[in-house]
Amino acid sequence: MENRLVQYFRGDHHIPGERKLVQKLDFFILTFCCLMYFFNYLDRTNLNNAYVSGMREELNFKGNQLNQINTVFTVGYTIGQVPCNLALYYVKPRIFFPSCMVAWALLTMVTAAAQKPQHIMAIRFFQALFESSTFVGTHYILGSWYTEKELGKRSGIFTASGLAGTMIGGFLQTGIHSTMDGLQGLTGWRWLFIIDGIITMPVALYGLFFFPDTPRSSQAPYLSEEEKVLAISRVPEVSERKPISWRFLKHCFGTWYWYMFVVLWILAGETESFSTNALLQLYMKSHPTNKYAVSQVNNYPTGVPAVGIVSTLFWATLTDFMGGKRYLVGYWIAITGVITSALILAYPQNTTIHFAMYYWAGSVYACQATFFAWANDVLRYEEDSLRAVVIASMNMGSNAINAWWSIVFYGANFAPYFTRGMWAMIAVSIAMGLWTGALVWMHVRTEKRREFEGSVTHVATKADDFGDAEVAKQAEQAI
Repeated sequence: MENRLVQYFRGDHHIPGERKLVQKLDFFILTFCCLMYFFNYLDRTNLNNAYVSGMREELNFKGNQLNQINTVFTVGYTIGQVPCNLALYYVKPRIFFPSCMVAWALLTMVTAAAQKPQHIMAIRFFQALFESSTFVGTHYILGSWYTEKELGKRSGIFTASGLAGTMIGGFLQTGIHSTMDGLQGLTGWRWLFIIDGIITMPVALYGLFFFPDTPRSSQAPYLSEEEKVLAISRVPEVSERKPISWRFLKHCFGTWYWYMFVVLWILAGETESFSTNALLQLYMKSHPTNKYAVSQVNNYPTGVPAVGIVSTLFWATLTDFMGGKRYLVGYWIAITGVITSALILAYPQNTTIHFAMYYWAGSVYACQATFFAWANDVLRYEEDSLRAVVIASMNMGSNAINAWWSIVFYGANFAPYFTRGMWAMIAVSIAMGLWTGALVWMHVRTEKRREFEGSVTHVATKADDFGDAEVAKQAEQAI
C-alpha cells in the first residue's frame, strides 16, 4: 500500500522523458489555467461581495434584482459554452484564452461605472460570454494532454483555484472597503471591480507567450520535438470529423454520452446552489435578530469555498488513486444535499446549525473536478470533437437550468431561510444519487462492448494473417 501511494504521488511514468514532459506541462498549463480560473471566479463572485458592501444601497436594488443579474449572466454563460469550445478548433488556445481574459477584465472594470442595476445586467451578459471559455475549455485541454491516471489531480487543482478566487474575494473586498472606501470619490465596492480587472491583465499576457495549445498543434519553444511526439503518443488516436456538420450532430445526439453527462451535470450544478447563490451571505445579511458587520458578512462565508477546496483535492486524488471511481462523489453529494437541507428545515432558528450546514454543503464543489474528469475518461476513446461538445454541453445544460432555478428557489427575497430551496435541494440530491448509478451501468456496459469488439478484431486480424478467411469473416460479422 505504501509503495502504491509513493508511486501515485511521484507519477507512474515508465517511458524515458515522460516525467520531465509532465513536469513541464504541469508548470505551463496548470499555472496559466489555474490563474485564469482564479481571476475568472474572483471577477464573477465579487458581485455578491459588492452587493453586501454598499452596492445594494447605493444603486437602490429592489426585490430579487441581484438574482435577475445572476440570471442574465447565466444566460450569457450558457450561450457561450459550445461556441467557445468549438472555437478552440479554429483559434489557437494561446490566442483565444488570453483574448477572452482581456475582454472580461475590461468589462469588470466598466462595472465600477454602473449607476443602476440595469447597467450591471448588460455588462454581466457580455462578461459571461467571454468567461464561458475558461471552465469547459480548460477541461478539454486537460483531457487532451493528460492520461487517465493524471487527470483527476490536475482537474482538482484547477477547480480548487476557482474556489480560492471565491474565498479570497471576500478578504479582498474587506481590505478595499476598509482602506479605499471614498478614495477619489469612489466607494469601496467600485474600487473592487477596478482592481479585479487590472490584476487580471498580466495573466493574459503570460498565456499569450507560454500556453502550449494542444499536443498536435503545439509550437511551445520549451518542448523538444521528441517531447511533442511523446505527448501525442500518450493519448489515444481517434477518428475525427468536422465539428460543424450535420453528420457530426447526428452522431453526437445518437450516443448516450451526451444525454447522460449533460443531465448528470444539470443535477450536480443544482446541488451546488447553496454556495453558488451565496446563501450564507444572504442569510447573514437578512438575519432577523443578529446584525453582522460588513467585514463579517464578507469574511465568514469564505469558509464555504475553503471546505470546497479541501473536498475537491481530496476526492480528485482519491478517485485517481482508486483507478478513476469518480462516481463515488455522486453518492457523497446525494447524502450531503439531503442531510444539510433537512437539518436547516428542521432547525430554522438555530444559527449554529445553519452555519455548519452551509459549510458542509461547500464539499459538493468536488463534483466539478471529478465529473468533468469522468467525462474525459469515458470519452477518451471517442473522437475529440465529441468530447469537446459533450464537456461544453454539460456546463451549458447546467447553466440553462440555473438561469431560472436560482430565482424560483433561491431568490434574495426568500432570505434568510430559503425553505422552498431546501426542499428543491433534497429532490435534486436524491435524483443525483439515482442518476449516478444509471451512468455507472451505461459506462460498464459500453466498456464490455469495447473489450468484446477489441478481442474480436484481434481474432479477425490473426485469422486474416493465417489465411483463414471464414473465421475472419465471422469475426467481422460479430462486431
